[in-house]
Amino acid sequence: MKVCTDSCLFGAWVASRIESVSLCPKTILDIGTGTGLLSLMLAQKSNASIDAVEIDTNAFEQATENISASPWKERINLFNIDIKKWNTPLKYDLIISNPPFYENDLLPEDDGRNISKHSAALNLEQLLFVVKKLLSNDGMFAVLLPWHRTAVFENLAMQHSLFIKEKLDVRQTTAHNYFRTILLFQNHETITSANEMSIKDDNDQYSTGFRNLLKDYYLHL
Repeated sequence: MKVCTDSCLFGAWVASRIESVSLCPKTILDIGTGTGLLSLMLAQKSNASIDAVEIDTNAFEQATENISASPWKERINLFNIDIKKWNTPLKYDLIISNPPFYENDLLPEDDGRNISKHSAALNLEQLLFVVKKLLSNDGMFAVLLPWHRTAVFENLAMQHSLFIKEKLDVRQTTAHNYFRTILLFQNHETITSANEMSIKDDNDQYSTGFRNLLKDYYLHL
């Protein structure tokens, strides 16, 4: 499975909130961990205990290999299971997810890619139901979405009494339209802080904002 730039940005953005002490989680749940990327990034910037759940066996095995080779393996617990069938008594301080994309698009032939990029295994409504059940009262939920699905997700979240604390619209360059949105939700009504970021600047170089977020993770920034 590829490690995508937008996923790296998402992990770094959430981790920056932990560093700034706007988030101080003791427990984190990573829904659909894939390669384990997000769990590893958050483990680097927190002391939290992290549960990472992945339904696809091949992705789970890759995440297991990656996490086992890391300095944070004692704090990351991996589970190869459908999150909808997972029973735990825990309520999490922070839940993160880079959920299935392309709900209405043509499915590719490869089953693993079907699961990782589509809503066949977990649609957005089901994701919100799981989040609401497992999120602590003062907890936060961070999600990365295609920009064109953001409005629909915001409306669904409102129906589950989840309210936007922060929102970041992301585009490839200043000449492009937005293609991803990062959202941070909480259980209580709040004033939303909305911002935007371009991954690259007008000179086709990584932007200052992107560099500041990713410098602790990318070797050549």
